[in-house]
Amino acid sequence: MSKTLIDLTAGTAGGIAQVLVGQPFDIVKVRMQTAPKGTYSGMLHCAGGILKNEGPLAFYKGTLTPLLGIGVCVSIQFGALEYSKRFFAKRNIQDGTGGPTGQFLTGSQLMVSGIFAGVANGVVSGPVEHIRIRLQTQSATNPTYSGPWDAIKKIYSAHGIAGIYKGQVVTLWRESLGYGIYFLAYEKLMQYEMTRKSIRRDQVNPANAVLFGAAAGYALWAIIYPIDMIKSRMQTDGFSPAEGQKYKSTLDCVRTVWRTEGIGAFTRGLGPTLIRSPFANGATFLGFELAMRLLSGHEEFP
Repeated sequence: MSKTLIDLTAGTAGGIAQVLVGQPFDIVKVRMQTAPKGTYSGMLHCAGGILKNEGPLAFYKGTLTPLLGIGVCVSIQFGALEYSKRFFAKRNIQDGTGGPTGQFLTGSQLMVSGIFAGVANGVVSGPVEHIRIRLQTQSATNPTYSGPWDAIKKIYSAHGIAGIYKGQVVTLWRESLGYGIYFLAYEKLMQYEMTRKSIRRDQVNPANAVLFGAAAGYALWAIIYPIDMIKSRMQTDGFSPAEGQKYKSTLDCVRTVWRTEGIGAFTRGLGPTLIRSPFANGATFLGFELAMRLLSGHEEFP
């Protein structure tokens, strides 16, 4: 199996693990981000309302879209990351840096690799998350869409490809900045562990992949949460003034939220995100690392 195919397959494993663990927390986060001010007194109030009014399966509403889509997204994300890491490793070998195999990348090399992974991922994650958010926030009693494919067909029919990619500018900002930090944090922790114990990557305790993934997840959300909130607002906004459009652009959304709801709106829904993050991101990296070990055999991967 080629290195690229191994990267993509391992990334898919990580993405599926992420969705299965993180989806219930994500729907609470999105509801809190997009509901009018004062709708929920807190995370437990929101979760309790969903459970009471829509039942336990509501926490996995719209799961088919992320299960397929995020699996693809994380696959692309890790595929792009590993491709970039191999590129820099070859450069390091030529320069005599990064250890015998050149695989100990510098912070700037890891940041660039993460940004590259984020942009590659964002091309797919933008529409995937847009459809997921539409399904998560629609009325339970009078839904606009019967499922992900119905949502795609209706949005594309009425608004074209631009409708499918609504909120894409802010999505790319979130993905590039966020994943630059995300992979920088994870890979530096992994490098530290390998150096400290003088071991190969495939000898690192899987529990550390969970811990390092959890730490990377917190680093990610500390940087991007306000951007993520704006993305959610843009992707649940109407497509035109006739359809209840509130924001003319991403910048207009930022200004309007700041003026009408204050700075607190930019961190609304942070609670479920912080609870979700260590589990979802730990599961992502655990799934990726174990799949890489299984598929790569005893060959060390970067």
